[in-house]
Amino acid sequence: MRKVLVTEFVSLDGVMEDPAWTMPFFNDEYMRFKLAELQAVDAHLLGRVTYEGFAAAWPGRTDEQGFADRMNTLPKYVVSTTLRELSWNNSHLLGPDLAAEITALKAQPGQDILVAGSAQLVQTLMKLNLIDEYRLMTFPVVLGSGKRLFQEGSQATLHLVDSVRFSNGVLVHTYRPALQQATPEPGS
Repeated sequence: MRKVLVTEFVSLDGVMEDPAWTMPFFNDEYMRFKLAELQAVDAHLLGRVTYEGFAAAWPGRTDEQGFADRMNTLPKYVVSTTLRELSWNNSHLLGPDLAAEITALKAQPGQDILVAGSAQLVQTLMKLNLIDEYRLMTFPVVLGSGKRLFQEGSQATLHLVDSVRFSNGVLVHTYRPALQQATPEPGS
């Protein structure tokens, strides 16, 4: 079964909004990691805002490593209540029963499904227990304000399964949701 992998850029204080602040940290090591991550999946799951940003940026790009080509050719599954047409190559709009559609995508053969950005979508996926793994790329900056990945009221128990440190100070922590433990019935 395929997994839903959430990959996010976050500041030390949890801000994920408008990740232009990550640009000073781009280096070869970082780019190799992101390329390997992209090559290990065969679909993107995106919210409207991230989709529109990616669709505006990626179609005209090329690079020697093949990152742009991979971004442009991967199937993209878009969650939106306002979009009716998608112009970016190989994009598909998901219907209103998000839990059923993502469960069906996960059941298809293939590699995992990557969610990048898409804060509102991630919050919804958390509530539906559809996230199998979080990859949090923590940058050594404090922004003080902005949209946070884990908004007020979010709750999750996560287990750290991997940690990588880049020479530029960026840390990548990989977490999986804790298995829900069955609570014994009183008197059993």
